[in-house]
Amino acid sequence: MKVLFVGDIVGSRGCEFACFAVRRLKAAERIDLVVANGENSADGNGISYSSYQALCEFADVITTGNHAFRRRDFCSSFDDLSRLLRPANYSDEAAGRGVCTIDLGRHSLTVINLQGTAFMLPLENPFDCIDRLLKDVPSKNILVDFHAEATSEKKALGFYLDGRVSAVVGTHTHVQTADETILPRGTAYITDAGMCGAELSCLGVKPELVIRKQRLNIPVAFEEADGERIFGGVLIDIDEKSGRSNSIKRICIKEKEV
Repeated sequence: MKVLFVGDIVGSRGCEFACFAVRRLKAAERIDLVVANGENSADGNGISYSSYQALCEFADVITTGNHAFRRRDFCSSFDDLSRLLRPANYSDEAAGRGVCTIDLGRHSLTVINLQGTAFMLPLENPFDCIDRLLKDVPSKNILVDFHAEATSEKKALGFYLDGRVSAVVGTHTHVQTADETILPRGTAYITDAGMCGAELSCLGVKPELVIRKQRLNIPVAFEEADGERIFGGVLIDIDEKSGRSNSIKRICIKEKEV
């Protein structure tokens, strides 16, 4: 089974380029399922109904993170949309769910969305949360989107889950790392899948706005940067009989090169 994971998608321009890149990849690879992180897919921040619809043009499962509930008018939608996830270690009283299983006929894939706690919100410990969740997962094929800040926390969870899940893919920092690997017991791992948004930007945002926020420490409304875009993600080949991964390939597509 081939699963394409798309890193953090930034704004409407990021959604548009992600759609283009995924269709291009589907034409070249036998992709069974697409998972995309859409927590920044709305212009400005968060995820909205219109950005969710744009993501559904190419993604089968949409994960999020610390900006999942940024748009108040969309929060209740997490209860209604079964393939839209928020981190599972949020309180049970929060809208939505952190796990979904997609039936592909001959096999299935379970996607789990987790959020780190180092330098982030004090949610349930992600290690304890995943231990609890894995007791009830119906599929051998399991992909974890770990939305976390610290590379050490991401690495630690990858080794902790080695042999227990098919893949651990890091998100949140928007900078694609070059450490994709198959861990000793068969789990595919990368610290961060990257982003889909303007290449010459600060994580997809206009640099001057981020500079202003960093220099002055005052609230600044972020706007999506212009210019040529970049697509970051990974293609994971999973042996659906064992749940182990055969390979993980880092993907970086630059608009200026296509």
